[in-house]
Amino acid sequence: MDNIKRALQRTTDTKDCVIGAGAVSRSAEVFLRMFAGHKAIVVADTNTWEVAGRRVFELFDAAGIEQEEAFIFDAEHLYAEWSYVEQLRERLGATEAVAVAVGSGVINDLCKYVSSLFSRKYMCVGTAASMDGFTAYGASITKDGNKQTFSCPAPYAFVMDSLIAARAPKELAASGYADLIAKIPAGADWILADCVGAEKIDPFVWDLVQSDLKSSLDSPKAIFRGNVKKTEGLCKGLLMSGFAMQAMQSSRPASGTEHQFSHFWDMEGLSYPDGHHVSHGFKVGIGTLVSTAALEYLLERGVAVDVEDCVRRWPSWEAMEADIRILCEGRPGHLARCMEESAAKYPSQEELRSQILALQQNWSRVSSEIRKQILSLREIRSSLRDVGAPYEPEMICVSREHLKETLDFIPYMRSRFTAMDVLYRLGYLEDFKRSLFGKGGIWEI
Repeated sequence: MDNIKRALQRTTDTKDCVIGAGAVSRSAEVFLRMFAGHKAIVVADTNTWEVAGRRVFELFDAAGIEQEEAFIFDAEHLYAEWSYVEQLRERLGATEAVAVAVGSGVINDLCKYVSSLFSRKYMCVGTAASMDGFTAYGASITKDGNKQTFSCPAPYAFVMDSLIAARAPKELAASGYADLIAKIPAGADWILADCVGAEKIDPFVWDLVQSDLKSSLDSPKAIFRGNVKKTEGLCKGLLMSGFAMQAMQSSRPASGTEHQFSHFWDMEGLSYPDGHHVSHGFKVGIGTLVSTAALEYLLERGVAVDVEDCVRRWPSWEAMEADIRILCEGRPGHLARCMEESAAKYPSQEELRSQILALQQNWSRVSSEIRKQILSLREIRSSLRDVGAPYEPEMICVSREHLKETLDFIPYMRSRFTAMDVLYRLGYLEDFKRSLFGKGGIWEI
């Protein structure tokens, strides 16, 4: 049984998936199998309509599937913003048709969320290997100026044509590649969380993401050139991440420290000078560099600390709360998030002692597992460069000073236990920052 079939045994939402060269030709077959007796409405933008939407519409017509007129967003810089949610909600609300999202990112998120408002299943025909979210539950939508993740089911059926994905603009596959390579340090974060008892590893879910991960990432230059086979491998890696998140009902299998950088920059609305938003994958890619540096630092320094000294120096919740208020002054959105997330994972002194002792007692095994799990910072940076993704923070309009400022927020941004929490609990965080931004550091300021 291949990995996709295995994954579908545990997925909560997606129950059919077809991927391969020419797979778009099977889209009507998939719809008839999964939505028999239902009317369809193809949803696309002007680009995805030309790439695959028109073809899907024609295939459905030829198969005798009753359809509404296709709904095509005509916006020069379409993104998942609330005004587009309202447009699609008005259109879907006027019909009982099943949405067929033709597009991997924005179109999929819009259809995913709006379909959930009507308690409808939907189908997605992916057009680019741009992110792992096309088979994950939840949709990232900007509402009231803030990018938020709304809980909603993943597509009931998914089709990805690797020929179409390989021909997509190069920055889309580069973004997907950056999102996928993040699963390497995210896996190491999970190993640490498992060790301290914060979040146990689910072997089945771990295997879905990690078993073929490095082979999906082994040819960044070929992916950049549009090699169909290697792009298909990238697509499968991203699919498996989404399926793993469904199976676990958590983003833990695919998200660690590196995604916290993306969350922070999402809240800032990080954009290029021309107003275009920096893609999720590109933000995560830079976060992956910092996450990998943190893991390398931890492996080099080890965990041989005075446990009782760490416990004595651990701030009370009241002291930590005061620190967070100072850090987030003038940023009410960040303050609310950091307070909630930090409170959820704040350990008592006894819990802290237990966590550090667990690390020390298991460090030989854990450090060995992490060394096998991660790629070096040099390898990550080289792979991002070869696939055409940003490999320095300035390439996404984040100065070194801004990166340093962002790092100050990371221990508080998410309740998820990661390597950054280990550095914080062991008292290593300030020295780690010096290793990044101090004289001779990776991003010396």
